[in-house]
Amino acid sequence: MSTVLITSDVLNKYSPVLRRIWSYSFALFVACLTTPAMAEQKEQPVILSFQDALHIAEHRSHELRAKDASAQAATELAIEASQLPDPMLQLSLDNMPLNGSMAYSLNEDFMTMRSIGISQTFTSEAKRRAREQVFERQVEKAHAAKALSLTEILKNTSQAWLASYYLQKMQALLTSQKHEATLQVKAAEAAYRGGRGSQSDIFLARTAVAEIQDRIHQIKANLNNAKTTLARWVGDTTNVILENAPDITQSAFDRQHLHHLIKEHPDIALMMAEEDVAMAQAKAARQEKHVDWTWSLMYSERGSNFSDMISLGVSVPLQWNQENRQDRVVAASLAKAEQLRLEREEMTREHLAETERWLTTWQSNLERLRDYENALIPLVIHRSEAALSEYRGGRGELADVLNARKMEIATRIESLRIEMDTAELWAILEYLTLPNADSEHADTKSFPSSNLLEPIE
Repeated sequence: MSTVLITSDVLNKYSPVLRRIWSYSFALFVACLTTPAMAEQKEQPVILSFQDALHIAEHRSHELRAKDASAQAATELAIEASQLPDPMLQLSLDNMPLNGSMAYSLNEDFMTMRSIGISQTFTSEAKRRAREQVFERQVEKAHAAKALSLTEILKNTSQAWLASYYLQKMQALLTSQKHEATLQVKAAEAAYRGGRGSQSDIFLARTAVAEIQDRIHQIKANLNNAKTTLARWVGDTTNVILENAPDITQSAFDRQHLHHLIKEHPDIALMMAEEDVAMAQAKAARQEKHVDWTWSLMYSERGSNFSDMISLGVSVPLQWNQENRQDRVVAASLAKAEQLRLEREEMTREHLAETERWLTTWQSNLERLRDYENALIPLVIHRSEAALSEYRGGRGELADVLNARKMEIATRIESLRIEMDTAELWAILEYLTLPNADSEHADTKSFPSSNLLEPIE
């Protein structure tokens, strides 16, 4: 009975401390339960499809918004250029005496006047319209520059995504091959212990595993670099899995319509817009040869003993040397437009030849990939299976099995490398132009601002 009383006293005395310990213990218990779950949820991989990568890269691009700002600036200046110049307010004090009995008097001398006036320069509508068109052409140039930037963003993002995707496939292939090579090491060790194999076979099998591991390290480094490049466009790619690759065997480009398609190249469109700006500047310079007339009206107040006066004036620039001034500006603008036209023609030829080379290489690579799929890869697989079957039946050497396996790995890796090169060419061709304004990637404002990466369930 006394023990119970003592225990109750102790509990009553230390109850706040015990409650605090219980609270901390319970919190620690909950944290231990929830932390692994939170860590697992945090580390859960997310899927990044090819199209999602393009959407994200386009949405997060500051360069596209900069081009929009440039177009907006030119639009504002076009409005300003279409307006008349601001009127001028004139205030003056004329003919105030400085000596004599009327020195510094404002109303005693009949010639002293206090004047207020206004003047307005009247620029012709044709001249104002020519100035406005210069900025309108600059708006079009900004839109052309935006289209060029968009094609570069889509091309670079697609190339980075495809490179990462195929390097992932290479890594997965080598990892599976390493697993099979490890099994061969165990088989060689078992054969050696059973007196059916030599110790050199064990070292040979281990060497094969080490060689595969070395290639895995190389592929992993390349994959990390490719993901770093991809992260420049889409953000963090630390815990991302790439899926839903595009069909790289189809392209909108063909040799029949190649010349027409090249004319829609954003580089060419940008140069055409620059040429239009130069031509608009030449027209504006030609309009500057027509002088602006400035009209002014002034009211002058004199002393109370004298009458007030009103003055009306007009001023006109005297372009007495047009051939060495205004005509030179027009000639310079026309020469600039001609320079841009010739450069555009030269760039069109260069793009045409370059695109033909890309098309030829892309089509050749597709044929090579079909050969790999239909002939080379099945042959090396059959060779590996035959060598392994002979080795298991005691009619072959382990070295033959490893050589066949090495040939199979090299052939599969080469096939993936060719496919990766083909995908890079496909991305160049696919995003060489933006076909029309209704394109899936034509308007950056059409995509939501939320993150498009979806976690794997």
